[in-house]
Amino acid sequence: MKKLLLGLLVLVPWSGLAQTGQVSVAADVCVYAATPSGILAAVAVKRAGHSVVVVEPSRWVGGVLGAGLKPMQDCPNYNATGGLTKELLRTLGHPQWSGGEVGDGKPALSKMNPKDVRDDFAALLKKWDVRVIHEHRISRCEKSGATISTAVFDLAPFDALGCPVAEPAVRGDLRVTARIFIDASYEGDLMAKAGVSYRVGREAAAEYGEEHAGVQPPMEEAPIDPFVVPGHPESGLLKWVEKDDGKPVGAADAHTQAYNYRYYTTSDPTNRLPLTPPDGYDPKDFELVGRYVACLTQATKDPVELHKRLEGIFPGWKNSGEWNYQRSSLFSMSPVGISHLYADGDAAAQARVWKQHQDYLRGLHAFMSSDARVPESYRKEMAALGLDRRPHPETQGWPHQLYVRVTRRMTGRYTVTAHDVHNRTQVDDPVCLAQYGIDTYPARRIWFERDGKVWVGLEGKMFLGGSRGPTNIPYPIPYRALTPKPGECDNLLVPICFSASHLGYASARMEPVFMICGESAGIAAGRALAEKTTVQGIDQAGYREALEKAGQKLVWNPAQDVGPVVEAGYSMKHLLKECDSDGDKLVSQAEWEAAKKSWAWLFPIIDTDHDGRITEAEYKAFQNYKTKHPDWQKQRPN
Repeated sequence: MKKLLLGLLVLVPWSGLAQTGQVSVAADVCVYAATPSGILAAVAVKRAGHSVVVVEPSRWVGGVLGAGLKPMQDCPNYNATGGLTKELLRTLGHPQWSGGEVGDGKPALSKMNPKDVRDDFAALLKKWDVRVIHEHRISRCEKSGATISTAVFDLAPFDALGCPVAEPAVRGDLRVTARIFIDASYEGDLMAKAGVSYRVGREAAAEYGEEHAGVQPPMEEAPIDPFVVPGHPESGLLKWVEKDDGKPVGAADAHTQAYNYRYYTTSDPTNRLPLTPPDGYDPKDFELVGRYVACLTQATKDPVELHKRLEGIFPGWKNSGEWNYQRSSLFSMSPVGISHLYADGDAAAQARVWKQHQDYLRGLHAFMSSDARVPESYRKEMAALGLDRRPHPETQGWPHQLYVRVTRRMTGRYTVTAHDVHNRTQVDDPVCLAQYGIDTYPARRIWFERDGKVWVGLEGKMFLGGSRGPTNIPYPIPYRALTPKPGECDNLLVPICFSASHLGYASARMEPVFMICGESAGIAAGRALAEKTTVQGIDQAGYREALEKAGQKLVWNPAQDVGPVVEAGYSMKHLLKECDSDGDKLVSQAEWEAAKKSWAWLFPIIDTDHDGRITEAEYKAFQNYKTKHPDWQKQRPN
């Protein structure tokens, strides 16, 4: 057995170190996954004077921030951030903020290249001399009682298109012995291998008294036939739809929200890489998409609006230069209904689901470029699209990280729930402030019957409170949510798959929060090493002092702290700027329909006194209604 000294190499693929045989590494702290959270955890450990090694399954660093998601996209309140995260949000990817305010304006985000973000993270690791061992994924943990002594990893290089592989190249290729372990992966795989209890899926509404928990009513419904032979259920279901299981609203189930790539396309031949159909492509797999397209083309007469609806299917919704899932469409650029197979799957299952997302996107592009039900002009437009080589040159334009929104969630000493998001709780051990709405993408695409008619709809999506959250006030993530129950493991910290309900996590699951929690976890690891105690047993007063010294923002005082200005969002001021063409400080139906063609149906709902004008009071009342009713779009006529 070979013994490698810590700190010899930084960011070197394992293939450059050893091809065969078992390698042993020792460090004070082992961090699993070079996600932004894991990177900040490692830096905090090194800053405290301890040795650390990061083990990363892929060949890259930066997680989803290095794969297309922009650092400031899910940070509505920069003043609620702290520590190293606050500095990085300003500098990652070299943004040039207009007016000097962080995050004000999408032009800087749209210009940001994920490759630059990866390079910035790599530079940070190099600056702190943090060693990263690539291409190894967790295989098992060896424990003595409640203490992890060694983590064993398999050599499993990602494939040429940036996907994990089902079978490793070498099993048990790496052994890492450490005093503290930090699982900063999106999957919580090391946590699970350590025997720490966790949950997946959705809790029932009754479990934590969360009004919108569990199964939800279907949305984005369309009157399309889901059967192979229309009108004949006995012929079987088409692909990408399932029969509703009949569970009542609020019931628990194993499903979880959709994942997707955040990817870049171009029609410029200079930078375009071919987006080819997957092996075994069969257009029949997308027949339900074809029927939805036919439904849209028949119902949507305005060509601009039809183009927008087709774009929502493929390539999706353009966020800040990259494509994201369009949640207002019955179909979009990612499969729905398979995330739960990844969430608690083993490495082989996760690899299959990841590749299925890639193959779905490739197949959908082929279908939208060729099916006769797609208008000819749009088929030609899609056929001209390929992947943009510039953000991901090493993987033929494919992002190296799937946007995995939620998987396992530890069952820890404190569970973050929707009550925390609504500022209804008191926490005395904060490590981070979080602020975002309860944001879930669809969990299932189901068919059902209503009033003698067959429908297909999405189930599980909601966005309660918008990006600023239901109260526009940050809430704390407690240290207890990052630590297991003492009897299960006493030297593990979990800054990503921390203890939360499905709804609590749906708000807290943003990269800036993970980054802050990662740094706080690294500081906690340093305290546990210095105090020679368990992660649960560190002195909380000393820990808080260390967090504050690192610049972490732990408390929000509405009387003193300045948060985001609500006027910039769904406010009457914003609406008037968008719609009020005659300057009378009201919005008439004609003005609304001219500015918001696709939302014409919404005017009579907002105009509650039916006088043909929307007042500030009516618009504010509607926005309040939206925050409490995630299914508000069900009022859209079919």
